[in-house]
Amino acid sequence: MSMPPGYVQEGKCCHLKKALYGLKQSPRAWFERLRIVMKSTGYKQGNGDHTLFIKQRGGLVSLLLVYVDDMIVTGSDEEENRKMKERLSKEFDLKDLGKLRYFLGIEIARSETGLVMNQRKYTLDLLKETGKLGCRPYLTPIESGTKISIKTGTILDEEGKGRYQRLVGKLIYLTLTRPDITYAVNVLSQFMHAPTDCHWKSAERVLGYLKNDPGKGLLYTRQDKLTIEGYSDADWAGCTDTRRSTTGYCIFLGGNLVVWRSKRQEVCSRSSAEAEYRAVAMGVTEMLWLKILLTDIGVELGDKMKMYCDNKSAINLANNPVLHDRTKHVEIDRHFIRERIDSKELILPYMKSEDQVADVLTKGLCTSSFEKNVSKLGMFDMYAKLEGEC
Repeated sequence: MSMPPGYVQEGKCCHLKKALYGLKQSPRAWFERLRIVMKSTGYKQGNGDHTLFIKQRGGLVSLLLVYVDDMIVTGSDEEENRKMKERLSKEFDLKDLGKLRYFLGIEIARSETGLVMNQRKYTLDLLKETGKLGCRPYLTPIESGTKISIKTGTILDEEGKGRYQRLVGKLIYLTLTRPDITYAVNVLSQFMHAPTDCHWKSAERVLGYLKNDPGKGLLYTRQDKLTIEGYSDADWAGCTDTRRSTTGYCIFLGGNLVVWRSKRQEVCSRSSAEAEYRAVAMGVTEMLWLKILLTDIGVELGDKMKMYCDNKSAINLANNPVLHDRTKHVEIDRHFIRERIDSKELILPYMKSEDQVADVLTKGLCTSSFEKNVSKLGMFDMYAKLEGEC
């Protein structure tokens, strides 16, 4: 380590005993030590998430989820949770903050029926930092039918480019609890290398939308039946620069939204059916990961997983192996989905386009359609309700 300012002595250096931040190998070394301690106490590392440690005992389960040096302890085995905290306190300097209320910028509020996750403080801080606390509010994060291109507008200078990149980076983190801005942020993130004044105006519109409901978040309620259901959609050739399609999917566990994504596909699709099929394949991959995660914590699913699709041609491709010659260019995805259908893990029901929840993740919608889809995602503004009651 370099000597601290003001200390001058030849032939001397500082000996580093421990460090978590600063060195590239510090996080790896820290996690390896934590992993050894957890495994020595009977915990196993999750297959679906390596930062999750699980211990099952007599039908009860104890869970530890790690993010760098922040941890969440939960599960049905209260006695084991207490013992685990005592063991960890002997190995590390710990501070127990009690029930989970705030974690990495995410606020958690509980009730008898469920909980709400939001990033209200993070959103308000972002609006204050960008000077948009008093800006005009918008009802949608992106205007209906908007196609943003890399060629529109004047490229920003280095200072403006850095400001744009910082803003989009913070918006990306905000999508952890705001699936309603996921598509808009996905579009904005495609121009990080050369943003223009038009792209900045689109980012400001997202801030105006956040100003409208800064406390909106995700509502999770208790359900009697635990099932995995997904919705996938694709905007065929939606990117005007590359003509690649945009994949959007959202996955519900027991009626609660747990996974969502909006992403431009890596290759061009030659038909809308192919674009939809690739979207289904990506969504099914996430569903299988979620199933592995549930198996790790001892939860078994009785019903088949469902992935709703609004393209009959894509559904027929998955269910009819006779169409082999027409699908050579999507052969891997075809076999991947077909194997899941044959193993009775998955079914692909048809859903009308107007009822497709994933539409909000693939394109800009008008106000009525946008609000309809966002309500189906289970979004809830607890603060708006409290203000209305006051």
